Amino acid sequence: MIKHPGKAKIQRIHGEIPMINAASEEDFYFGLGYMHAIDRGMQLMFMKILGKGLGSQYLQSSDDMLQIDIFFRRMGWHLNTKSELEKLDEKDLSLIQKYCDGINAAYKKYKPWELKLLLGFKDFHWTPEDTIVLIRMTGYLTLAQSQGEIERFFLHLVRLDVGSDLLKELFPNILDEFDSELIKQIKIVNPIIPDEVKWMNALSPTMASNNWVIGNQKTKGAGAILANDPHLEINRLPNVWYEISGTTGESAFHGATMPGIPSIILGRNEHLSWGVTYSFMDAIDSWIEDCKGTEYRSKESWKKFQKREEVIKRKKKNDHIQVFYDNERGTLEGNPEVDGDGFYLSTKWSGSNSGALTLKAGFQISRSKSVEEGMKTAENIEAAFSWIFADKDQNIGFQMSGLMPIRSGKGFTPQKGWEDKNWEGYHPGHKLPRIYNPPENFIITANNDLNHLGEVKPINMPMASYRADRIHDLISNRNDHNPELSKEIQYDLESVQAKKFMKIIKPLLGDTKAHKVLKNWDYKYNKESVGAYVFEQIYQQLYVETFGNILDPKLVTLIGNDTGIFADFYTNFDLILLSEKSAWFGSMSQEDIYRAAIKKATQKELKTWGEYNSITLKNILLGDSLPSWLGFNKGPIPLEGGRATIHQGQVYRSANRTSSFGPSFRIVTDMATNAIETNYIGGVSDRRFSSNYTNDVKNWQNKEFRKYIINSGKDT
Repeated sequence: MIKHPGKAKIQRIHGEIPMINAASEEDFYFGLGYMHAIDRGMQLMFMKILGKGLGSQYLQSSDDMLQIDIFFRRMGWHLNTKSELEKLDEKDLSLIQKYCDGINAAYKKYKPWELKLLLGFKDFHWTPEDTIVLIRMTGYLTLAQSQGEIERFFLHLVRLDVGSDLLKELFPNILDEFDSELIKQIKIVNPIIPDEVKWMNALSPTMASNNWVIGNQKTKGAGAILANDPHLEINRLPNVWYEISGTTGESAFHGATMPGIPSIILGRNEHLSWGVTYSFMDAIDSWIEDCKGTEYRSKESWKKFQKREEVIKRKKKNDHIQVFYDNERGTLEGNPEVDGDGFYLSTKWSGSNSGALTLKAGFQISRSKSVEEGMKTAENIEAAFSWIFADKDQNIGFQMSGLMPIRSGKGFTPQKGWEDKNWEGYHPGHKLPRIYNPPENFIITANNDLNHLGEVKPINMPMASYRADRIHDLISNRNDHNPELSKEIQYDLESVQAKKFMKIIKPLLGDTKAHKVLKNWDYKYNKESVGAYVFEQIYQQLYVETFGNILDPKLVTLIGNDTGIFADFYTNFDLILLSEKSAWFGSMSQEDIYRAAIKKATQKELKTWGEYNSITLKNILLGDSLPSWLGFNKGPIPLEGGRATIHQGQVYRSANRTSSFGPSFRIVTDMATNAIETNYIGGVSDRRFSSNYTNDVKNWQNKEFRKYIINSGKDT
């Protein structure tokens, strides 16, 4: 039993997961806060420091850290937090305060030595406002941000004089009319997130994920089955997820939380299970602003920007004063008082002033008892996610969440600010894609296009449907599904994408060793596969041969090696690579391009996929700064899977560091039972010298799940 100042009883159960038995929700959330700070106290404070733009004050005073702080201050997630909390009722305010009280009680007992001794950090304290900041961070970073990045990529292509026919082919059906000459005059077009921010290990990208729910008409002797495996950056310690079991006197539940946010984000209670993926909703827009000094042009007059000065304190250096210019359309990129009059971009994210409704829904979801209640709760979540549900009465459902702007145009190309085509609020949640008890008796979301399920169409740039198509085939072809089959599906390594490309590649192969390997490849990305390695070399070279016709081949290589653009939005590029004819081919034929790519790619030394595609789990604070023998990092670990396999295993470079997309936390549950099975990479604790630092890595590698019984809290 864990001693603490609260009323709940806390013990470690299967896998050292905390079990919090409480008589009330207040007592449970106190216990959750306490355990978040005991096991992930360093992670909590690190995220708070970054989210509020305090890295230069508390972590280091480098120029890179200053840019990180400037980014977070620009986003302004630390602003308007008190007014956001005023939206909560007395009950929810009590719960969030109890959660904070639990964190602060733990910090009185224990303070993470890395922050205390190495950095001299002393301000160990958590408030409800800090949770609001973290909710905003979680909803934006590499979620809404990914849409912003591809929109910036479009602007860069325009500025490189890429023709409109090429752009329309690369971005089909989403381009509004745009003025290419005006876009070229914009003074600053930066990435939506600077490279310095992407460098931070603590900011785990959330991107590709799978979830599905199967109704009892397709399960043999089982109830509705729900499975979920969110794909995050997994080459980090600790894992972004924190597993928990709990009771409140009225409900019992088990699932995954994120330290700093008091809710079960994916999991189940006795009556209802829920899972989540990212939806790829377009919730971020930019406008071109015509600026003169501190003024910007509107439809009928010139208006003053709201000038915001942020003071960034720096260790052993003078304070840095950063000025931002805000208006009704967002925050300006650049400083017209310094850089001169002209055209600039202002950018706005729909969740900039969010948090309260998401927090409220987080409390509510653990109490929900039916799919309909879960869907109604998810409608109010402000970040863009795809939620699935299954209940004891064998109902299944899907609901998209997020603040989708009511906008003029499609939202991909920047509007002229002086035309005052601003957002006019947000579409209500019930108009977003959703479905309840579909006739096929199963639901799949895998970041694919789900617009057909809604009254409005929130997705401009989905991920390719390869994973969703493969899951659909594996589920639809049988009616005897059970939890074991869903686990097998989660680990599936066959690539629908590779099959499509190999139809073109195979007839062009010769008799060299690499060619023979590829001819006999089974399209699976297991760690022993040499075929997967050879195919990926050809696939990457196809990008250079095709898009290097128009762009500088070195630029294409840079985009592929050092950004997530190809990793996130490969579906648009694949449409061109798989086309028989394309304006991007220039004077070459499709066969010419493929032959050139095959010739260059197959001259490399052969490797297994595991040798090529591996990760090292690195401490989010210390990274590579300490010798490897101290054990703060773990690896290398071969990562099976690829970009288009259900078990996704992408490894790529981003801002001079290795990043990844992989299954970070798996759940499978059968609603005919009270059991939930989980598997995740990492451990409960962020303490290097704790036995719980990496205690679940082997289970993750060996495909071993732990089973928990919801009503008793006892492991099996």
